[in-house]
Amino acid sequence: MGNRGMEELIPLVNKLQDAFSSIGQSCHLDLPQIAVVGGQSAGKSSVLENFVGRDFLPRGSGIVTRRPLILQLIFSKTEYAEFLHCKSKKFTDFEEVRQEIEAETDRITGTNKGISPVPINLRVYSPHVLNLTLIDLPGITKVPVGDQPPDIEYQIKDMILQFISRESSLILAVTPANMDLANSDALKLAKEVDPQGLRTIGVITKLDLMDEGTDARDILENKLLPLRRGYIGVVNRSQKDIEGKKDIRAALAAERKFFLSHPAYRHMADRMGTPHLQKTLNQQLTNHIRESLPALRSKLQSQLLSLEKEVEEYKNFRPDDPTRKTKALLQMVQQFGVDFEKRIEGSGDQVDTLELSGGARINRIFHERFPFELVKMEFDEKDLRREISYAIKNIHGVRTGLFTPDLAFEAIVKKQVVKLKEPCLKCVDLVIQELINTVRQCTSKLSSYPRLREETERIVTTYIREREGRTKDQILLLIDIEQSYINTNHEDFIGFANAQQRSTQLNKKRAIPNQGEILVIRRGWLTINNISLMKGGSKEYWFVLTAESLSWYKDEEEKEKKYMLPLDNLKIRDVEKGFMSNKHVFAIFNTEQRNVYKDLRQIELACDSQEDVDSWKASFLRAGVYPEKDQAENEDGAQENTFSMDPQLERQVETIRNLVDSYVAIINKSIRDLMPKTIMHLMINNTKAFIHHELLAYLYSSADQSSLMEESADQAQRRDDMLRMYHALKEALSIIGDISTSTVSTPVPPPVDDTWLQSTSSHSPTPQRRPVSSMHPPGRPPAVRGPTPGPPLIPVPVGAAASFSAPPIPSRPGPHPSVFANNDPFSAPPQIPSRPARIPPGIPPGVPSRRPPAAPSRPTIIRPAEPSLLD
Repeated sequence: MGNRGMEELIPLVNKLQDAFSSIGQSCHLDLPQIAVVGGQSAGKSSVLENFVGRDFLPRGSGIVTRRPLILQLIFSKTEYAEFLHCKSKKFTDFEEVRQEIEAETDRITGTNKGISPVPINLRVYSPHVLNLTLIDLPGITKVPVGDQPPDIEYQIKDMILQFISRESSLILAVTPANMDLANSDALKLAKEVDPQGLRTIGVITKLDLMDEGTDARDILENKLLPLRRGYIGVVNRSQKDIEGKKDIRAALAAERKFFLSHPAYRHMADRMGTPHLQKTLNQQLTNHIRESLPALRSKLQSQLLSLEKEVEEYKNFRPDDPTRKTKALLQMVQQFGVDFEKRIEGSGDQVDTLELSGGARINRIFHERFPFELVKMEFDEKDLRREISYAIKNIHGVRTGLFTPDLAFEAIVKKQVVKLKEPCLKCVDLVIQELINTVRQCTSKLSSYPRLREETERIVTTYIREREGRTKDQILLLIDIEQSYINTNHEDFIGFANAQQRSTQLNKKRAIPNQGEILVIRRGWLTINNISLMKGGSKEYWFVLTAESLSWYKDEEEKEKKYMLPLDNLKIRDVEKGFMSNKHVFAIFNTEQRNVYKDLRQIELACDSQEDVDSWKASFLRAGVYPEKDQAENEDGAQENTFSMDPQLERQVETIRNLVDSYVAIINKSIRDLMPKTIMHLMINNTKAFIHHELLAYLYSSADQSSLMEESADQAQRRDDMLRMYHALKEALSIIGDISTSTVSTPVPPPVDDTWLQSTSSHSPTPQRRPVSSMHPPGRPPAVRGPTPGPPLIPVPVGAAASFSAPPIPSRPGPHPSVFANNDPFSAPPQIPSRPARIPPGIPPGVPSRRPPAAPSRPTIIRPAEPSLLD
């Protein structure tokens, strides 16, 4: 290969790729693509070939590149090429690659000079290349030939712009030295997509084919028509050299000899030629790699920091060390106890914001779910009255009682107290389930040692189950104690006198004691589900439930009230979830068959989860709105009671009803207070003490230490992966540091005045070639270049002289050449309305006008004469 600079970059990029591969990631350097743009037969393909260092592109006169060639260079240990259109075939002979490019071009475009925007994709795998994309584009042409369409120029320009518009592409604007640089379409296209000139490099080809006596020194010195990144001159192989199989190395030697021996270029030979072009492009690749390093380094450092804490445990890790096993077992059991206590008692550090932890969930059971279960078992009013009436009648027997019997009160109260057993035992079961879940969450940290985790879970769960029996026995004992003696002397008990005066309605609103004073029972969002689409459809409102009414507002600010619904005669019924709905629904209706809201007999309220529905139902129960019962049964019972109850019995039933309500409220209050205390003492606190003081002994007695601390295969693999990742990250950071110190980035050149690129082709400033004097003034070395003011200038032909009335320049003494070499050629462009449309044949293009600062003092008659030599 001929590109030594690229070969020096390859190890750096490969090291980066290897470092990232070792941590399971890819290193996205996204090296810039290099596109060659220029006119037809400007030497674009030769420039591209010289950069790669291989002969593989078609050559010839006229339009040879007729389809874009996307050349992907891919680093590989073996060297071969393959095309996208025939993936199965690998080309090891690059002569065959050239033939395949020609054949594939003809297949799409035909053999008569046709063009196509469909690219040819070629991949070259080699140990001597970087992962780069090079693009060889068709030459810009203006006149259609053969099968080319009439708008060939615009088609080719659009095609080129598609490839060079990408910000990461480098543009090689190729112009042959024997054409007017000011008319270079390549430079104008580059200016369109790269107005700052940051990624455009001018390449001047065919320097060896310039007319004798002319050179492109001012262009290559970036004095004439300057570019920000300047120009690089190259000498490619001629068609004769290619046909004679002259290899690239011989061509590079001949190019070097040309620049060293040519008097106009020898002083800048080290900045000319294909090697310098390769060096410039390779420096751009180096700059890009260096610009990518900070982001890569930051990414690696963040990963390294996240690993360091875990890796610290494993740095001196020896799995079979018995001392380490003993220490690890003690630490893990201790940590398990700390975690369990934190989850139950709560902790300020590492607070979970996504879901409730064990202690918070148990608190919810104590103060939300358990009261809800108590309210759910609230007696139905009609059933209770019927039971009281039966009790009174059965106590009196055949006699007609004059007084309200105490035994009826005791019988009804004891029956209500027995009903407390079910919600109390359910509360214990819920707490046990939460404790077991908490144990499992805490043992997740022991997953490295499966046997230890299994034994810990088994021992603690068994202990919790043992405590379950004792706790339930204690709770049943509490209920039995309440049942054993009815204390009618309790300070909160209303007594017989007050019971007679207490109204049923007031009592209904005191379903739970001390709740009547609380005005608002619940607030929250609910969706009214059964509003028709004609009236706006389902809509979400902010609901406020009090002991007397249900109100809903537009939002939680509670400023715009939509409706207030009294709770009298309301009940709740379940509603089946809709087929397409994921909401859970319940309904509120009026037992007297009245409309509840507008023309609706019931309003359906929807929640996101069944848990929310249950919670709202509990709130309604507390407000005295009960679930719907079997209507037929209620109606029968009501009729029976209505016909069989006399006024005296009704008064007795009302009195006992109020007494029972008061006493049951006292018991509920007591049970709601004692239940959490009993469960905490007998179950939760005992479990915590057991974990702290006895768990370790149970573990030692259940199995030997070595089997308990046997590490899982997954954990061993994870540890090895983590250590390998840690060292790979450190290695990658070290490589990035080495690359930062071993490579040097070059600053972007300062901006230049490239406004000449915006001028139209009809007003091109000057041609790039200039005549060179056939003889030099005495004492001046031939290598010095510049406009020669002396008489030996080329004479003006008769045709040109006839167009101008001024005498020729040779009759005027000129300033020293250094004056011309240092001035801006466009500081004062001549205004010549009568300039001829073309240069007469036989006159080579002249030098640019480089007038000294004293230009205004020149004779007016001289000014029109200059363009005859300049044009």
